[in-house]
Formats: sequence, structure tokens, C-alpha cells
Amino acid sequence: MKIRRALISCWDKQGLEPFARQLHQHDVEIISSGGTAAFLEERKIPVRRIEDITGYPEVLGGRVKTLHPLIHAAILATDAEAHRADLEKLGVTPLQLVVVNLYPFVGEAIARNLPLEEA
Repeated sequence: MKIRRALISCWDKQGLEPFARQLHQHDVEIISSGGTAAFLEERKIPVRRIEDITGYPEVLGGRVKTLHPLIHAAILATDAEAHRADLEKLGVTPLQLVVVNLYPFVGEAIARNLPLEEA
């Protein structure tokens, strides 16, 4: 399978720059969330922001970024005829690669001595 589009949303960006450059050099369109998109833009790596696809900004302090039918349809669709028809109807281009790492919830809560409600 040829990778044409990738979704990248990383809290820890270590090693992300050379990886994203390789994707770009192989003509992979990079879709990204706010903080990751800014990181890539600062390094002159072309990126398309998720909010430009969904029409919605990140909400809840960045906790909701990629949770949108247009993004999840692009990730979850198979080559099934019904899936392809749905994507076409929605104007969605499939994603072949998803690169994520999550906020280190436990480590941050302990390091900052946060109560559970604030972590």
C-alpha cells in the first residue's frame, strides 16, 4: 500500500522532524493537530491543519482535536465499495498512516502534584 496521507498528532515531538521530512520527500500529505502543525510549520515542513479539514477548532484546551467523523472516516475506511462510496459522498480522502503519542497523564500528574480532576 502506498502511503499518500498521514495524520500526525504528537505530544512528544522527539524525532518527529526527520520523520516528517522523510514523509514530505516521499510526497506524503501531512495532516496535523494544532501543536504538532505549529511544530512542523516552524521547521518549514508542509502540513495541513485538521481544523481546515473539519471546519472546527480544537476545543477543551486541546483535548478534542481529531475526534471528528471526517477524520475517523479517513482513518477507518477500507477498500470496501460501500466505504469508498461513503468517502466520496463526504468528500473525504483516506489516510494510510496515523502517527500519535499521547500526553503522559500519570507522569505529568505526579510531577505536578495534580489532583485527579485537573490532570
